[in-house]
Amino acid sequence: MIRMIRYDQKYGTKKILKTMVTKSDITKRQEQLLEELNKYEDELSGQELHRQLIESGKLMGLSTVYRNLQILIKQGLIRSRHLPTGEVLYTPVDRDFHHLTCVQCGETSKMEGCPIKDIHTPKENTRKFQLLFHQLEYFGLCQNCYQAQN
Repeated sequence: MIRMIRYDQKYGTKKILKTMVTKSDITKRQEQLLEELNKYEDELSGQELHRQLIESGKLMGLSTVYRNLQILIKQGLIRSRHLPTGEVLYTPVDRDFHHLTCVQCGETSKMEGCPIKDIHTPKENTRKFQLLFHQLEYFGLCQNCYQAQN
């Protein structure tokens, strides 16, 4: 089984999460994608990830990158976030990022902390469902776009 370490902000401790994916379920290419994503603090697009792999000497076609990213999403190891521009960004599931996104220009900024970290799933759901991550994103107008409209 693959183990992911997740930092629990509420208690200031690290938890080891076990997913349903075993080491044998991960191909070498998928492992390379995970390793590359873990090197960066921020999310990466498929094209940025492809460029980083090439720069580090790991040759992989762009379509192979996208195909394996989709598999990693289905396995619950990474998550994706869709920008209003159509671009998709990827990050490991253990990162608890939330964003403010401008619907006009697509500018995105990270929110400090997690506004929903204290919300707990009902106990009866935890027996039937293994929660891996959550997403929260606010959409609106950035200061520049707001000022341009007024």
